[in-house]
Amino acid sequence: MHQRPRSRCRNLLSVLPLLALAACQSVPPQVSSTIPTPVVTPALVAVKPAVPRDPPRIGLALGGGAARGFAHIGVIQVLEEAGIRPSLVVGTSAGSLVAALYASGLNGKQLGELAVAMDESAITDWAYPGRGLLRGEALARYVREHTGAKSIEQMKLPLGIVATDLDSGAPILFQRGDTATAVRASSAVPAVFQPVRIGNREYVDGGLVSPVPVRFARQMGAELIVAVDITSPPEGQPTGDAMRMLLQTFSIMGRSINSFELKDADLVLRPRLDGVSSADFTARKRAIQAGRESAQALLPQLRQRIALLSQ
Repeated sequence: MHQRPRSRCRNLLSVLPLLALAACQSVPPQVSSTIPTPVVTPALVAVKPAVPRDPPRIGLALGGGAARGFAHIGVIQVLEEAGIRPSLVVGTSAGSLVAALYASGLNGKQLGELAVAMDESAITDWAYPGRGLLRGEALARYVREHTGAKSIEQMKLPLGIVATDLDSGAPILFQRGDTATAVRASSAVPAVFQPVRIGNREYVDGGLVSPVPVRFARQMGAELIVAVDITSPPEGQPTGDAMRMLLQTFSIMGRSINSFELKDADLVLRPRLDGVSSADFTARKRAIQAGRESAQALLPQLRQRIALLSQ
């Protein structure tokens, strides 16, 4: 009777070591109470790919120079052929006429055709006696006809037109209002065209204060300014009549002002117009070609500037 319990105990004792071993293997190891120094891994920073900037706002500043202004058309043609379209255009005197026509939507080819077919008498309206040989109303009509009578703020391309306040001598930038009147004011060479009254002020040629309107292109928001200087050199110009002498005077004055203003331009184009006077409307094709050649010569530099500002 007492043997059986003993054998059961022996059997139980023989099994206990195995159970203990199994239990030790199944119990997870104790966690040390010592807090280890955490290993800091660098935070993952998402690096965004570089996003190219928008192309810079290119401002085209077209200067004054009467008949030499046809060179502006050649410059515009080359820019278009290269796929470069200015974001804004601002003009003085002859440059204001080309700027207005361009801003209205005419392309370089259309501007060239218009120039070749242009009848000088279409912008000539004599005024005797008066404060100028020409009234300037014919020029205003010409502008209205070829721009669709758009106001400055209605233009397809932002447009600025520079004139001079005759009373104060201050430069004025027109960005609103009647385009034709503004061009007429900007082109009103004293003693050649009558001053233009707008409101209670009178205005004359913008070339008196800004022969190439670089600062106004910057004022309008241009980040890269292409300036076209068509002022004629004072040396060697014939001055046998009053008109040529007056234009020669403007050339001398314009050169002095331009030496300061053109410093702010990123690129300055100077079409080779040797022998083409400001009063020579017969050399329009030659002037257009000179504008083309000057733009083609500086096209690599312009592309480089655009690429740098687009990074």
